Amino acid sequence: MNPKTTATNTGKVISVRGSVVDVQFDKQIPPIYSVLRAGSKGEIVIEVLSQRDECRVRGIALTPTQGLARGMPVQDTGGPLKAPVGKGLLSRMFDVFGNTIDRGEAVADVEWRSVHSAPPPLVSRSTKSEVFETGIKVIDVLVPLERGGKAGLFGGAGVGKTVLLTEMIHNMVGHQKGVSIFCGIGERCREGEELHRDMKDAGVLPNMVMVFGQMNEPPGSRFRVGLAALTMAEYFRDDEHRDVLLLIDNIFRFIQAGMEVSGLLGQMPSRLGYQPTMGTELSGLEERIANTETGAITSIQAVYVPADDFTDPAAVHTFSHLSASIVLSRKRASEGLFPAIDPLESSSKMATPGIVGDRHYAIAQEIRRTLAQYAELKDIIAMLGLEQLSPEDRKVVARARRLERFLTQPFFTTEQFTGLKGKLVSLKDALDGCERILNDELNDYPESALYMIGAINEAKKAVSPKKSAQPEAHERAAAGPNSTKEVDSPHES
Repeated sequence: MNPKTTATNTGKVISVRGSVVDVQFDKQIPPIYSVLRAGSKGEIVIEVLSQRDECRVRGIALTPTQGLARGMPVQDTGGPLKAPVGKGLLSRMFDVFGNTIDRGEAVADVEWRSVHSAPPPLVSRSTKSEVFETGIKVIDVLVPLERGGKAGLFGGAGVGKTVLLTEMIHNMVGHQKGVSIFCGIGERCREGEELHRDMKDAGVLPNMVMVFGQMNEPPGSRFRVGLAALTMAEYFRDDEHRDVLLLIDNIFRFIQAGMEVSGLLGQMPSRLGYQPTMGTELSGLEERIANTETGAITSIQAVYVPADDFTDPAAVHTFSHLSASIVLSRKRASEGLFPAIDPLESSSKMATPGIVGDRHYAIAQEIRRTLAQYAELKDIIAMLGLEQLSPEDRKVVARARRLERFLTQPFFTTEQFTGLKGKLVSLKDALDGCERILNDELNDYPESALYMIGAINEAKKAVSPKKSAQPEAHERAAAGPNSTKEVDSPHES
């Protein structure tokens, strides 16, 4: 728990309505964002959010308020909510107050800093647009992430969001010598426990910090846990001069917690019941994620879109901060094409010739064009079969199917489940492989030779063509009975 400041300013509770507590001070009124403590051991924590008059403040409780009654004494701690920072944080799991929640000993030798700080000034920010290489082919080629930028991860349950986040943590820690911070906003306790176990099994825990504001906690706690995680990330960026990968799951629940707090405080709601200050609150969190001359905080945020309505105010406000959108497709997951990223729905502001270079941009555009043509031809294939396509269209289908399989990749974090050794693929190898497929250099190889490999030269070591990849069976069934001839290459017959 935060170090207790010697409190001389004492007030008393005058009303309690759920998580909203009004406190009266006779000597001195505490400023906004001050932390107050009540209860016999100071276990009830209240954050001041408004000053009602010259002697009364209204705060939101960050802990349950059971046992709190009118007339109880309240201590002003004299400062805002603070988070621990230091090297001792690594491999540990914390709550919003800096308490360890992984059944380990309390962390020693840490410094406590306010969770409320300003974003880095414009003069200290890096003006270079650099690509953040992940080692995952489909992301690096088609949806390049920005170093110090923010990427949104859109997807439903069971399509591989957590696996993708886990793999990025592994690649960041193991190959870029960075620090990863996982911030769970409104997470289920089951998800937190599973993630901790998976990270430990994958061997990435020593360079990772986890912060959780669980689903059963009051809205005030969920509303502040993102700022606590950011404070820790800023320490590693500014003091340790290291690159930080900040994973937030789920940014919508941050907005939702703010909406609950706003409603409890009696503010007039805006459109669809959202708080009138949503834009400001989200910006206060997002603008602190930036790259400076000493290091960068790169953020990947899971985003829930209410009722799949991308015009929802929460989605609209979040989109304005993102530099890349990664959309996961349930259809691709069902075909066994992992990572199940939809290359046509996903986009990145970094995918321009001025940033990634002319060759990379040209290859990415040609891949999208080929996959889009294949998507249009799928209906014809399903109804009439491949024989009815022109020779040129057949070439497009062959290229697209090989590209789809080459853009799959075995992950380090799933080795124990799949039995396939994980692969880290450099951007150069990924581009070379895509270029060779687009130039029809790999037409002699069966499609299954390109499935779940790393660099393109591994296609030669592929298993016997008779053991065809699972996606081909799915595709063949979708394409109809006449499509068999195209799926089987000359080497397979």
